[in-house]
Amino acid sequence: MRSVKHLAGKFIVFDGGEGCGKSTQAALLRKDLEDAGLRVLAVHDPGATRIGEMIRAILLNPDNTDMAMRSEMLLYMAARAQMMSERIMPALADGQVVVSDRFVSSTLAYQLGGDGLTVDDIRAVAEIAIKGRWPDVTLILDMPTKTSAQRVQPKFLLDFPEDVQAQLSKDRIELRSFEYHEDVRRKYLDQVKRDPARCRVINADRSIEEVHQDVLSTLKMLK
Repeated sequence: MRSVKHLAGKFIVFDGGEGCGKSTQAALLRKDLEDAGLRVLAVHDPGATRIGEMIRAILLNPDNTDMAMRSEMLLYMAARAQMMSERIMPALADGQVVVSDRFVSSTLAYQLGGDGLTVDDIRAVAEIAIKGRWPDVTLILDMPTKTSAQRVQPKFLLDFPEDVQAQLSKDRIELRSFEYHEDVRRKYLDQVKRDPARCRVINADRSIEEVHQDVLSTLKMLK
């Protein structure tokens, strides 16, 4: 295994479209880091705090079809603000490695363009929400949209009433059109073009181990 000691105190994000393997790769990296003796805070966005989980349930509930895109963006940022204040900033200050499943990069893919939202709009709100502490690296896991759509699993663990959970197969975001998710993929790749120093693309359309080794190779170069 490649050395990961230099990642102490770093903020690492895994992001990408639905079903691309973010959670799997985040868990594999966490194990490597802990095996190397590093302390790790692993979080998912939105969520990871009591308030964040309540916001997450609102955001992903398929009944909330009337939610405006600006409201959606601001709710995601509110959950991040709580997570940064309560968990991420203290962990980084303590020298821990923070590994996040999604972050602002998700909003720059999923909400960008909705109701006229621009990159500058989203980044300006994010700057306030995250107190200017951007990730050291964002790993964009990329694969064809048709492939990722086949991997999407039901969100039965969300805190919805039993009658809602019994009928739920996909969350509110996953239920959007194939064309929408194709556009999301393009917007992820655009982020890598805009900020190649902090955003790296990783081909996720391979075996789990191949992707994991690519993740480690990329992080090895992180300063």
